[in-house]
Amino acid sequence: MDSLLHHIEKGGLPHHIAIIMDGNGRWAKRHNKPRVFGHQNGVKAVREVTEASAELGIKYLTLYAFSKENWRRPQAEVNTLMRLFVSTVSKELNTLNKNNIRLKAIGDLERLPKRTFEALKNAIESTSNNSQMTLILALNYSSRWEITEMTKSIADQVSSEKLGIEDINEEIINANLTTHAFPDPELMIRTSGEHRISNFLLWQLSYAELVFSDTLWPDFNREDLYSCILEYQRRERRFGMTGEQVVKS
Repeated sequence: MDSLLHHIEKGGLPHHIAIIMDGNGRWAKRHNKPRVFGHQNGVKAVREVTEASAELGIKYLTLYAFSKENWRRPQAEVNTLMRLFVSTVSKELNTLNKNNIRLKAIGDLERLPKRTFEALKNAIESTSNNSQMTLILALNYSSRWEITEMTKSIADQVSSEKLGIEDINEEIINANLTTHAFPDPELMIRTSGEHRISNFLLWQLSYAELVFSDTLWPDFNREDLYSCILEYQRRERRFGMTGEQVVKS
């Protein structure tokens, strides 16, 4: 079968793709297995999509791995997820280095369980010199939390007279977000057929193209990724301008 890869325009790739990895629980249910089975099989999709993105030349890939709202799930599932994260990061470290992929993370990281935080910190340090692609994990993250923390930070700078109210603009806001070191995503993908962004990068997705895939995350592979990128490339990105203006520019 002809791969969709051959139809992708290499000059029109998004620099940054963000993915909401959804559907692990439903995938497990379809296989008459506990939800944890779905999370375990979702690791394969993470590996395949990460490697495919790096091979394409995508510079930044953000994966929504665990939200602040996910703590509301059954404790046994949360505990298993944290253990799975520790073991996966350890196993995949060589793969990240082999593919020259740098690992970063955003979120309320210091509130993660100690073993999870230490495994994440070690992986970030071990891949810090890699330069092919940056893989960003959103862990214990929510956009409302991020915006709240950004507001507190700016308020503190104003209170200490390091910043004037009249100085606050989009650049100042960007500089105080956890994503300040990365460009905004141009493409956001959500799997499993759900059509919402679930408190994910609300500020940063302002002009992203949103593509929703019916594929459950454990079944999502490089061809699914290529399909989403092709959908992105079919769209006209106007940024408030008319189509005629975009053509002229």
